[in-house]
Amino acid sequence: MTPLLGTFLSGFETWALTWLPIIFMGLIVVLIGATLRYMPRTKPQRITPESSQAIRWEDVAGAEEAKEELREVVEFLRDPKRFRRLGAKVPKGILLHGPPGTGKTLLAKAVANESKAKFFAQSASSFVEMFAGLGAARIRRLFREARKAKPAIVFIDELDAVGATRGHDISGEKDQTLNQLLVEMDGFGGSEELVVIAASNLLDKLDPALLRPGRFDRQIFVPPPDLNGRTEILRVHSRNKPLKNVDLELVARQTSGLTGADLANICNEAAIFAGRKHRDVVLMEDFEGALERVVAGMQSRRVINDHEKKVVAYHEAGHALCSELLPSVEKVHKISIIPRGRALGYTLNLPEEDRYLKSKDELIDHLVVLLGGRVAEHVVFGAITTGASDDLKRVYDISRAMVSEYGMGTELMSRRLPADDYSMSDATRRMLDDEQQHLTDLAYRRAQAMILEHRELLDSFAGTLLEKEVLERADIERLVASYRTAAAKAEIAAKATNGKSAPAPVAAAERREPEAPAPHRYEPPEQPQ
Repeated sequence: MTPLLGTFLSGFETWALTWLPIIFMGLIVVLIGATLRYMPRTKPQRITPESSQAIRWEDVAGAEEAKEELREVVEFLRDPKRFRRLGAKVPKGILLHGPPGTGKTLLAKAVANESKAKFFAQSASSFVEMFAGLGAARIRRLFREARKAKPAIVFIDELDAVGATRGHDISGEKDQTLNQLLVEMDGFGGSEELVVIAASNLLDKLDPALLRPGRFDRQIFVPPPDLNGRTEILRVHSRNKPLKNVDLELVARQTSGLTGADLANICNEAAIFAGRKHRDVVLMEDFEGALERVVAGMQSRRVINDHEKKVVAYHEAGHALCSELLPSVEKVHKISIIPRGRALGYTLNLPEEDRYLKSKDELIDHLVVLLGGRVAEHVVFGAITTGASDDLKRVYDISRAMVSEYGMGTELMSRRLPADDYSMSDATRRMLDDEQQHLTDLAYRRAQAMILEHRELLDSFAGTLLEKEVLERADIERLVASYRTAAAKAEIAAKATNGKSAPAPVAAAERREPEAPAPHRYEPPEQPQ
């Protein structure tokens, strides 16, 4: 190695040890700066009364109680002097809570439109980022823009994304964001002409500091609509659709338990059904097909062999037979062995009115209906299949709730036994399991006795299903009437021969439940990967 080359390498080594760390740190700073610069900046969505997204009171149906509560806020923002003369203050925060799809966001937009106030909307999830302090900065920016435009309404959707109880976030970013929200709502910089409206589906998970007076003064529950509410919602969402011979009140009776979002989806699906058939109007059959798709799922093209088809037919016939012969459950609207979604067949039960309470006998009757398909398989084929997995899951959920939540056991009747109560003794847990087993065994024996006694009706249901694949309500009533006539003739013949009365079939009666249950589906098990 020449002396010149050695001197050069020594100098380069000295330069590298001195400047390369500095260059590396500089590149990191540049990279972080570029990352912050090109990060997506979420601005609050601003909706004006003249925009296409503006919502009026008449556009919100099925939530009359919530609308009455919110009208006071509208009156205050329209004429604040009238209330100030009386010493009244507008609520600083209004929390709308309830199941998803009940119209909480629509109500907030309607308040902003009717009060002619500026409306700033932002999802709580947009406040949460990986960088500390960024969520709090966005909260400050949102309220700063709203105060400049007052009177204004700030709407925070899905509040539980940032408003959950503090102390459970490892990074502390959510806690810091929530602290900033608390300060903005009830801090030194408060404003009487700024109203915060939030929506959440998980009220029990929110921090107590959010729910105290002075922040969210009012908590308004937005429930699923009742019969009249569903009728009005269907009218709202079908105003721009050409309907012909459509009974919206009948559709409303068949959709008990569904939310406004579900009903809007049904109206849209009905219009799509009509468009597929190249019609200029929407008919009642389009609404029936849309309801079936929303409740039961999309029709599948899978092909099943003859034996499995027969098993599915008897399974669904067992559900339908128990439903028709029990007096406390809703009527069968449709039976099908055409695969839809994951289900190979289904029995669609729809209530005719809204009910909010269930007795122990009604719940046991519901368990009998759920187990009717499994019992029919065992009685007819002498074996059981995996198709009743969904039914068994629902049987477990209902029977467990009867014992642990509703106190409907024989011994555990005076207290609630939550599943997350780890202080519960082993003896109590064993008693809970025994009570649940007693209820399910009782329902199984009743379903078995009913199917054995009315085997002819079961065969009639299954045979017609195999022939037509779908049974409507009129077909079910016709089969039940034929069975009753044959049973009556057999009873008369028995009386004429030996004077003894043959057992008469149990009369079918209307059956009603508080909400529309999912259809009884025959589902194959998931295949292992």
